Amino acid sequence: MSRAACSLLVLAWAAAAPRPAPAVELCEGRYAMGTLLEVTLESSDRGVGLEHLTELYAIAERLDALLTLYDPASQLSRLNAAAGRGPQQVDRDLAGVLRQSIDFAAQTRGTFDVTVGPLVALWRQAGLRGALPTRGELARARARVGVDGLRVVSPTSAELARTGASVDLGGIAKGYALDRMAERLRGAGTAGALLSFGQSSLWAIGAPPGADGWRILVRGPDGGYAGLVTLRDRAVSVSGSLGQSVEVGARRYGHVIDPRSGRPLERPAVAMVLAPSAAEAEALSKALLVLGAREGLALLESAPGREGIYIDAAGRSVATRGWQAATRFEAAPRAPGRERRRAG
Repeated sequence: MSRAACSLLVLAWAAAAPRPAPAVELCEGRYAMGTLLEVTLESSDRGVGLEHLTELYAIAERLDALLTLYDPASQLSRLNAAAGRGPQQVDRDLAGVLRQSIDFAAQTRGTFDVTVGPLVALWRQAGLRGALPTRGELARARARVGVDGLRVVSPTSAELARTGASVDLGGIAKGYALDRMAERLRGAGTAGALLSFGQSSLWAIGAPPGADGWRILVRGPDGGYAGLVTLRDRAVSVSGSLGQSVEVGARRYGHVIDPRSGRPLERPAVAMVLAPSAAEAEALSKALLVLGAREGLALLESAPGREGIYIDAAGRSVATRGWQAATRFEAAPRAPGRERRRAG
């Protein structure tokens, strides 16, 4: 894709500060993992920079083929199809993201759970037929959910113990892929890069020359922009409760499902979380949406190095105590009556 694909990201930091001319500045966007993957990086040599871009998109393509549910031949699809049949051989990356997912389920008190596949399918069908699931349908789907039925047996094998269980990695796969890309760039000595999957999962490595960090626009619940953050050596996830929704009986039901109740979220909100890895940031941003501002931000406060902000439909926001220092968040102008608060 053309350089214009990265224009929004470039616009966010271009005016940050006067800067010396970089050796080479590369920016490219390609469709990957169901959205636009944009990469902006600084390189000492154009040829080396182009090699990095090729490697990064190859990582995304490989992991997409491995972790997608849209291909019945993918390893994840085959693992789901073999639920209840014992351990299955899997790629090390699939085993790795499953192991992380189990850890994140414990960390988020069960509010992030990749075994929600049966519930995701149930509510997708509800949207197609225009009728809510029955109590019995919901109970049967919930009985198949729970990470206690997911086991990583070895670095190359995993098992879904319950027949009918299924894993959906849509809430973590992009973050896991960004972590693998960031590892590659840091190993190559890249001083500055911004990796973005659809402006919802990002890795900010270093900073552009002459700037303190990468300046990134954050979307709000109303589809506009909530504000601007400045990030350096941070992974971040921005999740909206109703970003992908279904409508049943004139009510909107979001794509983020509370594993505890089996029901999707209905309140419009955006959660943004910073964490040491993009995979963890993704898991925690979904947990923040499910738990809500008070309990979700308390969870983040209990984990050093994790910061977040919760923004409701009216534009009101509440954040962890360290959020402002970590992001230098600049809120977009709000209508009268809107306010911003800190947790606690």
